[in-house]
Amino acid sequence: MNEDYKEGFKLGIPIGIGYLCVSFAFGMMVKNASLPVWMAFLISATNMTSAGQFAGLNLIVLQASYAEMALTTLVINLRYALMSLSLSQRLDEKMSTFERCIMAFGVTDEIFAVSLTRTKPITLAYFMGILSPAFVGWTLGSVLGALFSSILPASISNVMNIALYGMFVAIILPAAKQDKKKRLAVVLATICSCLMTYQSVIQISQGWMIIFVSVAVSAFMAFFFPIRKQEEM
Repeated sequence: MNEDYKEGFKLGIPIGIGYLCVSFAFGMMVKNASLPVWMAFLISATNMTSAGQFAGLNLIVLQASYAEMALTTLVINLRYALMSLSLSQRLDEKMSTFERCIMAFGVTDEIFAVSLTRTKPITLAYFMGILSPAFVGWTLGSVLGALFSSILPASISNVMNIALYGMFVAIILPAAKQDKKKRLAVVLATICSCLMTYQSVIQISQGWMIIFVSVAVSAFMAFFFPIRKQEEM
């Protein structure tokens, strides 16, 4: 087996285990939405976007328009474009455009972070080694969640349904504690979401609300609190 692949595979095992747990909740949501089990596999196998999948599934259940779905997933997943740009600076110079396109499918928050820990140029074999257990964990968890959601006790089902929110809290809180700008962004997003949810003047769907809050808060922070070069170093 390629040494680069084995190196990446070892790093990808913990990611795969984590994905297995989170995607189990997604599979349960698919089943609760009265969608077939194969749909859980298909969505996870072609996306691997965590938050994008949960939001997209919710919009499908709400019968949102195609435009609303497209814009919501675009805004939520836009960070992957920035990650890919950063990752491209660390790739093996001999890597072809086709190989780069293959890698683009597997760029997630965790895989991106682990990939950048390598001091040597990132090869396709190394990246695919990380992606392999992550992909298996994500798709397998989705299928298992859809298969076993109906036989799990209600107490366990209720806990798994909030697994994604727990993951988000675990990601946001440490960063917010260390950086007051990130803390401000979280507070502003929370306030805007609450105001738009409970106001009765303008009726707006959940998808458009996510789009508006994400763009508005990001624009506000970028304009008033831009990241200076010295802060990046």
